[in-house]
Amino acid sequence: MPKLRTILSSVLLLVCGNVFSQDVHFSQFFEAPLWRNPSLAGIFTGDLRFQGVYRNQWASVTTPYRTGSFNGEYKMPIGGQDDFLTLGGQIVFDKAGSTNFSTTNILPAINYHKSLSGTRSTYLNVGFMGGLVQRSIDRSKITTNSQWDGSGYNSMLDINEDVADYNHAYADASIGMSFNSQIGENESDNYFVGVAYHHLNRPKNSFYRDPGIELSPKWVYSMGLRFGLLPSTYLTVQADHSRQGDYRETLAGAMVGFALSGYDFTDSDYNLHIGAFMRWKDAVMPVVKLDYRPFSVAFSYDINTSPLRAASQLRGGMEISITYQAFFDRDNSTRNAVLCPRF
Repeated sequence: MPKLRTILSSVLLLVCGNVFSQDVHFSQFFEAPLWRNPSLAGIFTGDLRFQGVYRNQWASVTTPYRTGSFNGEYKMPIGGQDDFLTLGGQIVFDKAGSTNFSTTNILPAINYHKSLSGTRSTYLNVGFMGGLVQRSIDRSKITTNSQWDGSGYNSMLDINEDVADYNHAYADASIGMSFNSQIGENESDNYFVGVAYHHLNRPKNSFYRDPGIELSPKWVYSMGLRFGLLPSTYLTVQADHSRQGDYRETLAGAMVGFALSGYDFTDSDYNLHIGAFMRWKDAVMPVVKLDYRPFSVAFSYDINTSPLRAASQLRGGMEISITYQAFFDRDNSTRNAVLCPRF
């Protein structure tokens, strides 16, 4: 049975590489903003932000899928009309299954924030992200049913798969647009809506020799809402809906934040956020986040609700994220800007 499971998982990985490929996803999607939409870069309170997310999934079913993300953003004023420019980049690494099917994305990004008002923080943002993707499979760990000789597994037999290269790279690109604005007169209450189009160049994406296999484009629709319930309490709502080929994914949820130091949540250096998110027809994810400014740490866990829950025993994936978000000590810092993209 273990050998059969290895054979099946290897074949599935090869078939997925040939027929259809989905992007990796995070339960804490709100901690990987460029992966959602490059036009969400720079929509935060600060000049500089670094975020890292690590995910370990399906350890209770098969070889764990391990996914990591790191993004950085640098926001600066440009021109004389309250406009801003954000330079950033996203790195995503994923290793899946017994064949060490690995994908590494290195994607620089740029986002322009155009001010639409002279009296309130209201911005139209247009972002672009593009770079290199590297994919590989460990040939020594591939086993297929062609290596079954009737009595057992025989490593001397050929895998009988028309694989052109076990390591290949391609260029990838995404574009996005978003709108964000403050709510009412309180500059700390904000919302954003956005749409992104990923894999706009339809990169070739196959380990096989067929040059016609393309990575399906993906649409991502995003929104976020953050407002005060009390001076010491804030509610944050986040949601994404993705469409890639025949695949659909909807994530949504909310967190309530409590100030642990001071009376005002926006001025508190220590905050606690508690909430939950849902991946429709797949998982429920409770989340706990602690701010220790300029750092934040969040932990979430997927409780599997899909048909796979019988095998997974409701266990999906553990995820942890770390964020560093700060202002520069300089004259043109956004710290003192009256109008600025923020969330």
